[in-house]
Amino acid sequence: MLTFTLGVLLILVVLWETFETIILPRRVRRRFRLTRLYYRNTWRPFSALADRISNARRRESLLSFFGPLSLLGLLALWAMSLVVGFALCQYGLGSRIVATGEAPGFALDLYLSGTTFFTLGLGDVVPTSLASRACVVLEAFIGFGFLAIVIGYLPVIYQAFSRREVIISMLDARAGSPPMAVELLRRHVEDHDFDAMDAVLRDWEHWSAELLESHLSYPVLAYFRSQHDNQSWLGALTTILDACAIVMAGMKGRSSKQAKLTFAMARHAVVDLSQVFNTKPQFQDLKRLDAAGLDRLHTALRASGFEPDDPQGSRLTHLRSMYEPYVEVLARYLHMNLPQWVGPAPQKDNWQTTAWETHR
Repeated sequence: MLTFTLGVLLILVVLWETFETIILPRRVRRRFRLTRLYYRNTWRPFSALADRISNARRRESLLSFFGPLSLLGLLALWAMSLVVGFALCQYGLGSRIVATGEAPGFALDLYLSGTTFFTLGLGDVVPTSLASRACVVLEAFIGFGFLAIVIGYLPVIYQAFSRREVIISMLDARAGSPPMAVELLRRHVEDHDFDAMDAVLRDWEHWSAELLESHLSYPVLAYFRSQHDNQSWLGALTTILDACAIVMAGMKGRSSKQAKLTFAMARHAVVDLSQVFNTKPQFQDLKRLDAAGLDRLHTALRASGFEPDDPQGSRLTHLRSMYEPYVEVLARYLHMNLPQWVGPAPQKDNWQTTAWETHR
């Protein structure tokens, strides 16, 4: 009876985890989850292995495998757990099955469970009791439903990933490679056409909202890397937050209404995602922009035709304190680089380079 109870408990736990991860369209606040435990205990050794690679491109290439592989591993883990759970139920019921030339036992129960769950229907092992037959029917129903859900789940994941990456790719020509807030502002308002900047920030407000919704529902998307090594969803989101902070801190003659709206949505996304991954922010100091960096930032803004209205950087520091602690811990956890405020030297955008040119 204990074995049967353990089997039922394992089945219920896996089904509930599957429901919360795939079907439930909202963040699960429960602290203990097998899925969260799975990702934490697979990501840490995987990322530690990647850290041993000195070549940045190869390291990023290895990290890009984790998202898809972990997703397949999670689905396989769920399937195997359900197979074992139903095998325990059959064993707890007394292994009331018949197979030619073999004595009933847990190994045979496991075989019956596997062929039933994956709907093979070989018929070489037959349940003999009413309870065992009912267990087989239930497992066949759950197995068929599980495979159907998985078939529908994978396209949803990759569609959300594709939508996320489209606008990140567009940021290449808009903010440089890697993207920077100063470059984004310079390229969009060099002719003092602030409407163009408002349109960009409006698009990124919608993108931040969609990122929040999709990555709360499917946190595995956060592990999926962008196509280029110098791009990432976190780097893009931080660039937009930086640009909004600069505008809100004070650019003379510039309204910050749209910047405030985009900033609010983007900050909402990073705060909620830091809670999903249980990455506690450190509020003690802000390391991305020191006094020398602030001077370089103001110089770059003036060179682009803007006169900063926050010479001491007090308003900018306040705005940075609202999001930088969150993006920094997320960057450390996900092993993603954050953008610089001001780059050391102009670099070619991704669209201006090609692998063929490096061999000429």
